[in-house]
Amino acid sequence: MKKQHILQLRRKYGAAGTNGTITYRGEAICHTIELPDRNNLPRISCIPVGQYKLAKRQYPRHGEQIGIPHVLGREAILIHAANDAQKELLGCIAPVTTLTGEGQGTESRKALAALKALVYSLWDMGGEVYLWIK
Repeated sequence: MKKQHILQLRRKYGAAGTNGTITYRGEAICHTIELPDRNNLPRISCIPVGQYKLAKRQYPRHGEQIGIPHVLGREAILIHAANDAQKELLGCIAPVTTLTGEGQGTESRKALAALKALVYSLWDMGGEVYLWIK
């Protein structure tokens, strides 16, 4: 059986966006920004609370990304770089280095690189990586 690794995402919901922090074994990896909670409506809401197995996804425009398959009623959910949820996200999760407001942050590419380094190293060791959103 493959070893399971759990990333936890704890969220705070706001009218303009959803902010969170991803931790692994109690250690903060990065903050996150998402769209506000609008009952999982495609393209305008963050994804529902739950457990998701992460997977590699290849995209023509973005290259290889961390995907979140099997989100009920949704498709092509990714973890990718963005600093403003309202302008740059359609339901995906963006890692950021610093939170600057509801659904806003800075240095997303740097935070994404740190998160990818962790997730890819766990995959390279043959493990499965899950994101638990609380």
